[in-house]
Amino acid sequence: MAAGLRGMTAPAGEGVRVSAGEIARFVREVLHGVGLPEADAARIGELIAEADVIGADAHGVFRLPQYVRRIQAGGVNVAPQIVVETTGPATAIVDGDNGMGHLVVSRAADTAVALARNAGVGWVGVRRSNHAGPAALYAAMPVAAGMIGLYSAVASANHMAPWGGVEPLLGTNPIAVGIPLGDAPPFVLDIATTVVSYGTIKNHVLQGKPFPPGWLVSKRDGAPVTDPARVADGLLNAIGGYKGSGLAIMLGLLAGTLNGAAFGRDVVDFNADAASETNTGHFVVAIDIARFIAPEVFAREAQRHLDDLRTSEPLPEGGPVRMPGDMRAQRRAERLEKGVPLSRSLMDQLSGLAAAMAVAPPRLA
Repeated sequence: MAAGLRGMTAPAGEGVRVSAGEIARFVREVLHGVGLPEADAARIGELIAEADVIGADAHGVFRLPQYVRRIQAGGVNVAPQIVVETTGPATAIVDGDNGMGHLVVSRAADTAVALARNAGVGWVGVRRSNHAGPAALYAAMPVAAGMIGLYSAVASANHMAPWGGVEPLLGTNPIAVGIPLGDAPPFVLDIATTVVSYGTIKNHVLQGKPFPPGWLVSKRDGAPVTDPARVADGLLNAIGGYKGSGLAIMLGLLAGTLNGAAFGRDVVDFNADAASETNTGHFVVAIDIARFIAPEVFAREAQRHLDDLRTSEPLPEGGPVRMPGDMRAQRRAERLEKGVPLSRSLMDQLSGLAAAMAVAPPRLA
């Protein structure tokens, strides 16, 4: 048993729980240990912990070993000079200097909010970034300022073919929207343009869990791939068939090509290549609600409509009717109280990383 798992009382095969504070502490110490300034490592630790707290399990501390591998291989700049170029009253471009995506996109979100305070809307493109965790993190940043937030990115690897093809030239290219609702938890929609994110695929592979039919199809004959040992044979399915493929292309052009970032054949698979710069592209948009309607009126009316939808008649044995953000808010409260559930296989990985970095492994909640 790995050092960090000694003394655990959970039955074999079950997961364990770790507090958000412990996740943030562990990430901070590990990233500082591989060369990031302590303040930058701490900021990334906060964002990774928040990803786990809101339930983005495939984009939180699960990703830390991969981040470390890329840093140690020289694929990520640990001391980037992030440059923000304001290109107009409502627009800017951020050059991340190949820094950690969490830092680069956070800067973009802050810039978008600042632009929107002045112009009513701020659209900020990003080039030369890296994987930045779940889209919801960055759509929610303008929400904290009382604004609507939108975020998208070119995924850090291609795992989907264009509609009708078999060559993986598209990523999961996510889109997220955050809408403030006054004192109530915000509306937050965070979706990939594939049926499931590739991080979720990797999580299943780590745990040896089969894939549900419909997640992956064979490159050879289009048959479902459910065996995690055959993951390399599969392509991710698009949401809504050709519609998901079209959305992935559109978002790739806006987050990648528009910003001078990678898209299509230019995307570097950060799973297979730890040393090359990925030139990951993103965009963040902030919209000042007050330029359209009084924020308190918008929050009240939006909440009324959402409540109408929640309380609408559900399918027989199919309820309850849920809105985007409902489970996020419930999961966040539960995990802040009880800790973030982590699988044994992931804890084994984190314990091995802790030993290699000579830091304390995550302590159990």
